[in-house]
Amino acid sequence: MILVAGSANLDFVTRLPHLPAPGETVLGETYRTAPGGKGANQAVACARAGAQTAFVGALGRDAFAEPLLTSLRESGVQDRSVRVDTPTGAAFITVAEEGENSIAVAAGANALLDPQHLPDLSGVTQLLLQLEVPLSTVQAFAAAAQGAGVQVMLNAAPAQPLPTTLLRHVDVLLVNQGELETLVGAGDLAEQLQRAQATGPRTVVVTLGDQGCLALDGTQLLRLSAHRVEVKDTTAAGDTFAGVLAAALAAGQPLRPALEQATVASALACTREGAQPSIPWADETAAALAEYRRNQTPQESEMAHAAQETQA
Repeated sequence: MILVAGSANLDFVTRLPHLPAPGETVLGETYRTAPGGKGANQAVACARAGAQTAFVGALGRDAFAEPLLTSLRESGVQDRSVRVDTPTGAAFITVAEEGENSIAVAAGANALLDPQHLPDLSGVTQLLLQLEVPLSTVQAFAAAAQGAGVQVMLNAAPAQPLPTTLLRHVDVLLVNQGELETLVGAGDLAEQLQRAQATGPRTVVVTLGDQGCLALDGTQLLRLSAHRVEVKDTTAAGDTFAGVLAAALAAGQPLRPALEQATVASALACTREGAQPSIPWADETAAALAEYRRNQTPQESEMAHAAQETQA
C-alpha cells in the first residue's frame, strides 16, 4: 500500500485572458470549485493509476472538507485524515488562456498536521510526501517510514531549502527545475542531479515541462521526451506525475517505464481543467502510453529498450 501524507485544499479556479501582473486586476467571467491540495491530488493519482492507496492529512470540521473526502472516496483512496478546529485549506487558482496558472494557498487545517498523526505503517510499502504541511511533520514521517523499511518518495514542492536531516531519509526525490535550483543551486542539469543525489536520495527526478524529464538513478542517467498534447490547464500536472510514478514504482516497475507512465499521465492532466477532475484513470493512461511509445524516435526507442534490458 502507498500512504500519501500531505495537504488537502478546496480550489477556487477562474480562467483569465492572462495572469495578473503585480498590482493588476484582470476580469474573468466565472469561477468554479474543485478538490485539490498536493497531498490529496497525489493520493488520487496513485489510486486512479491502480495502486492501493491511503491518505493522511488534516481537514477542518466545515463544508469545504466534504468535496475533498468525496473525491478521495470515489477515486478509491482510503481516508486516514484527522479533523481539526481550523478551516479546511483553500487554494485560489488563476488559469491563463494558454494554460499556465498562478496559485495562492491558504494552509488552514494543513498547518496542523503533526508528527503524532502518522498512522500505523503496517502493510505500507511506500510513503509519498510533499511540502504543503509543516516541514517538521514531513521530516518526522520520513524518518519513521525509513526506519520501518518503507520506501520514502518526496516531491519537494513548493520550492524551499531543505535540511540534509530530511533528505537523508528520502529514497526518491522528485522536483521541477525551479525546485531543483532551490535545493542545490544553479548549474548543468546532470550536475544538479548529482549534487541532489549526494544529499541522500538514490534516485532524483526533475520534470522539465514540455521538454520531458531527466532522472539520475544510481549512476544511470535517463532522459525522456514529453507526451505532446494540447494544453488546457496545467493545474495538478506535477501531482499527477508524482502519484503515477509512485504507483508504478510500488507495482515493481523499473524506473524508465515508470517514468514513461508518469509522463503520459501528467500530459493527459493538462488537457482538462481543475486539479483532481483532470487526473486520468489507468485505462486512459495505458491507451495514451501506447501512442507515446509508438511516437518515440528510433533513438529514443533504442535507448528505452537498452535501459529495460539493463534493469531486467
